Amino acid sequence: MIDDIDKKQLLRCIALAQEALDDGDEPFGSLLVAKDGRVLFEDRNRVSGGDHTRHPEFAIAKWAAQNVPEAERRDAVVYTSGEHCPMCAAAHAWVGLGRIVYAASAEQFTRWRAELGAKPGRVRALAIQEVIDDTLIEGPVDEFAERIKALHVAHYRKAGAQQ
Repeated sequence: MIDDIDKKQLLRCIALAQEALDDGDEPFGSLLVAKDGRVLFEDRNRVSGGDHTRHPEFAIAKWAAQNVPEAERRDAVVYTSGEHCPMCAAAHAWVGLGRIVYAASAEQFTRWRAELGAKPGRVRALAIQEVIDDTLIEGPVDEFAERIKALHVAHYRKAGAQQ
């Protein structure tokens, strides 16, 4: 169940997504939070340089594999502005991270892209549950939908709906 602490963390993810947008990138941001509430790692999308694997959720998985003991990963929470893509969901599972909380869903992104006349993504927009098992997944959080949609509308308008 999403609580006020979760919402606070998601607000930070949205701020990171805004940073990505301001830097000319796709607006996504994510956090890795320890069981005790400490933010261990945060990142934003960095795909504008041409490496389309530079998603913050993928960076979190790679960082956690190198820096968080395996026994502690299951208790860590990944917060993210947008539902993990299949690549990021698989990385999350392989590294053994715990709960995922996301603000906007892949289904919402797909609908928003279509409304904007943007081309479909090159990877199918699957729900996380279609990629991984044995992970508590919570989202979308409806109160953030319009805010996240506005970030993506700004991105696609800037990019000319070519992505």
